[in-house]
Amino acid sequence: MSPRDEIPVLRGLDGEGSVQVHLDPALKIEGAKVFSVYGKGGIGKSTTSSNLSAAFSHLGKRVLQIGCDPKHDSTFTLTGKLQPTVIDILKEVDFHAEELRPEDFVTVGYNGVMCIEAGGPPAGTGCGGYVVGQTVKLLKQHHLLDDTDVVIFDVLGDVVCGGFAAPLQHADRAVIVTANDFDSIYAMNRIIAAVQAKSGNYKVRLAGCVANRSRETDEVDRFCARVGFRRIAHMPDIDAIRRSRLKKRTLFEMDADEDVVRARAEYVRLAERLWASVGEPPVTPAPLPDREIFELLGFD
Repeated sequence: MSPRDEIPVLRGLDGEGSVQVHLDPALKIEGAKVFSVYGKGGIGKSTTSSNLSAAFSHLGKRVLQIGCDPKHDSTFTLTGKLQPTVIDILKEVDFHAEELRPEDFVTVGYNGVMCIEAGGPPAGTGCGGYVVGQTVKLLKQHHLLDDTDVVIFDVLGDVVCGGFAAPLQHADRAVIVTANDFDSIYAMNRIIAAVQAKSGNYKVRLAGCVANRSRETDEVDRFCARVGFRRIAHMPDIDAIRRSRLKKRTLFEMDADEDVVRARAEYVRLAERLWASVGEPPVTPAPLPDREIFELLGFD
């Protein structure tokens, strides 16, 4: 059988009402605390993930960030440039993974954070879950997870297939990035339902949500109170975050004005809270039916 024939197939029910690729037990990530970051497309998951990785590194943790989007733009603020994807690198060696060295697909970024872009198949040609699986397989083969404290999966938004689900098969906690508006909270409600379904078969549990690019958090907080969820951080809508992306840097490399110092401190608090959350009882929210969340949010 050639490597091209090893793409996993759907093997039955995995969670309430879903059909997903089952995790190979040999590919479990052990030792590290694993977090997957979700949210509506364009909500700021990559910015959150990269600054969170930097914050963990400042806490003395050995960090690996895995971007799970074909755009491969998850880690560029940590490395200063777009990195090639695992799937593209595998294509270059005709999917003979044994020919690869760690430096072919892993880049050491800001403050020692290891960065990898899993990438994904071209639109309409395959499952992102396969790419995540191959990435973890490479990391295990090269023992790159042996000395890692934290793994962060930055997951592409607005998908419901294996590309969405595969990181949940590895994660201890899922984090949802939202904003104080209807569309992102509506997406958060559906993501909660998906994570809850996966938690029936895997260890993943919900940690909470991050209110991102929001001056206020009243709508987020109202939703959390209704469904039994929690907001674990608030990243205000400050220009320094936008400028950091343009400068291809994390906030921890920006000039330390008042806004930057405040945002850095919030990311460090978030890292500390997530680290502690793995040993704490998880939250178990009850997502709302679409009609109820539509009626809950906004003004008359």
